[in-house]
Amino acid sequence: MKKIGILLSLLTLCLVPFQLTVQAKVNCPSGEQLIETSANDKDELLEALKKLVPSTYSESDYGNYFSKWDVETALPLPKTVGKAKDEVYYKMAQNYCGEKVADKSWLVRLHFPLWEGKSDSAVEGQVYLAKSKEDGWFVWHRYK
Repeated sequence: MKKIGILLSLLTLCLVPFQLTVQAKVNCPSGEQLIETSANDKDELLEALKKLVPSTYSESDYGNYFSKWDVETALPLPKTVGKAKDEVYYKMAQNYCGEKVADKSWLVRLHFPLWEGKSDSAVEGQVYLAKSKEDGWFVWHRYK
């Protein structure tokens, strides 16, 4: 009888569809707290990255591999629309936090040379940033 119960349970699992989803951990900022920025703010953003990138990527056991990095892309998210390699990030930001936040945020794509030859997925990272009235520039999501 026990075997029949186990068999029925396994059969039910196979026949009843279920969906596995992974929800990204995103700390969506309030759109009202964000400051409008433009491409003219790029130098200020690049300066802020000197503190933000190490603090964003150092929490893992492999933080030393993230100690050297280069900026591949730094664009206001609305400027990524029409750019094949970057446009998807704007859509992701809209899905995560809404259009108001996406329109006031930046995409920064990073290259981590110490990961070359060790991990194809870790050699590149993407962060979403914005500037708040109170705290200045901050990372609100690390994609990878």
